[in-house]
Amino acid sequence: MAMDDDSFEQVLDTVSRFARDRLIPAETKVEELDDIPEDIVQDMRDLGLFGLSIPESFGGLELTTLQESQVVEALCYASMSFRSLVGTNVGIGAQGIVMEGTDAQKEQYLPGLASGELIASFALTEPDNGSDASHIRTSARKDGSDYVINGTKRYITNAVRANVFTLFARTNPDDPGAGGVSAFLVPADTPGITIATPDRKMGQKGTKTSDVILEDVRIPEEFIVGGPQNLNRGFRTAMKVLDRGRIHVSSMAVGTAQRMLDEALGYAMERKQFNVPICEHQLVQGLLADSQAELAAGRALVRETARKYDATGAVALEASCAKYFCTEMAGRVADRAVQVHGGAGYMAEYPIERLYRDARLLRIYEGTSQIQQIIIARNIIKAAAQRM
Repeated sequence: MAMDDDSFEQVLDTVSRFARDRLIPAETKVEELDDIPEDIVQDMRDLGLFGLSIPESFGGLELTTLQESQVVEALCYASMSFRSLVGTNVGIGAQGIVMEGTDAQKEQYLPGLASGELIASFALTEPDNGSDASHIRTSARKDGSDYVINGTKRYITNAVRANVFTLFARTNPDDPGAGGVSAFLVPADTPGITIATPDRKMGQKGTKTSDVILEDVRIPEEFIVGGPQNLNRGFRTAMKVLDRGRIHVSSMAVGTAQRMLDEALGYAMERKQFNVPICEHQLVQGLLADSQAELAAGRALVRETARKYDATGAVALEASCAKYFCTEMAGRVADRAVQVHGGAGYMAEYPIERLYRDARLLRIYEGTSQIQQIIIARNIIKAAAQRM
């Protein structure tokens, strides 16, 4: 049951104030530690942020996609690293269970994921297969009623924190494409799993990504997401999860773009050149105006896409359009915001330096901009061909 409008407005207001009053003041500490302090983690649990999209019957808030989009936007007004902590529970890590899991799988994992006591992680990307997810090489060999998994996953968010992985492996070696892939629920403490040292990244410090190495990891067939009847249907699960995930990332882009524009605007109103605030210079105004116009367009696009997802569940084209436009938009806003700051924008003492680095990842994960272009083009070409 979706949350009513009045209750949702209270949630949204609480998250907005939490981002501004609690998270933004902690950004420098997170950057220095490359980790999120436990007291903030607990505050996020207490607010229910780990269970935004999990059904109310399992302890979550059961927000609609549109409501989740607005909350994610508000949360990402602060550093996106905070969102990364809850993001895999809200999105790709847990949504496979929500959408496709058996009743037993949901009962086992969703209450803990909703409370934040458990962390789920989404293990799809591999060293040689990121955007080309249909050709993953991690193998799951049938052995009696078990599967034995071998392979390596790369850039797996929250791997070092994870209690369970939604992990994709090839169960049909005779099918080298999407039809040979299954999705498994793999407990992180299963023998044979090694989590590598967290990656050192350009930005988003506090976000933990790592390689996950699987050596003869034995999993019962009941751990296939949706049960054995979903054998070789994992790619379908992945695509369903990623459609909603791309709306989520688009919302992140809008949230951080709003923060960067506000930082640039505040600086432009205070900084003086030629005896007047630089916001009075028309070329600076152009940078601010372009950013505001694109931000408004991105916000409208992602919210309309979220509405359609809630209504139909089928938004492959629209989700790619939103992800492509909003993340590219955030990159342009970041660049303009640094330009407005001038030399100060290159200095670590100003938040825009870090926000600029953080925003760069948006155009890469959950499908690069180039992959979104391919998806968009294929969809419109297919639709045009059907009309002929």
